[in-house]
Amino acid sequence: MALLVKPEPFTREIDRVFDAFFGQTDQGRRWVPPMDLVEVEDHFVLKADLPGLAEGDVNIEVQDGTLTISGERKAEHEEREKGWYRIERAFGSFNRSLTLPDGVDADRIDASFANGVLEVRIPKPEERKPRRISISSGDGNGKPAEVEGTAKEA
Repeated sequence: MALLVKPEPFTREIDRVFDAFFGQTDQGRRWVPPMDLVEVEDHFVLKADLPGLAEGDVNIEVQDGTLTISGERKAEHEEREKGWYRIERAFGSFNRSLTLPDGVDADRIDASFANGVLEVRIPKPEERKPRRISISSGDGNGKPAEVEGTAKEA
């Protein structure tokens, strides 16, 4: 049983190489908040760092076996005619998705938000146990049929 995180098109390291080569700045880069996914005894715990966001800025949806976390962090700087700024913090909208294992009850997924960290608890699906089916043999009157015979060891 595994949760699958859909990979981002480029990792941050590859983005840095392209930025250095093509001279792009961090302002043109999409914000991708970091996430941790940990498996514990009876559930998975997903934690996402969302500094500067409030609980109402984040959406969590489950559709067709995919959990999606989305939101937007707004830019906090202002334009000036004189002087310049160095903007290193990323901003903008984000969208992170992961595929849930078959059988996860979406109604039991729980989330909390504190100090800029979103924590989502995803219950593991219950293991499906084989169901034993008894076989009855009868003569039609509800009683088991008697079988006669002998056995010899060879």
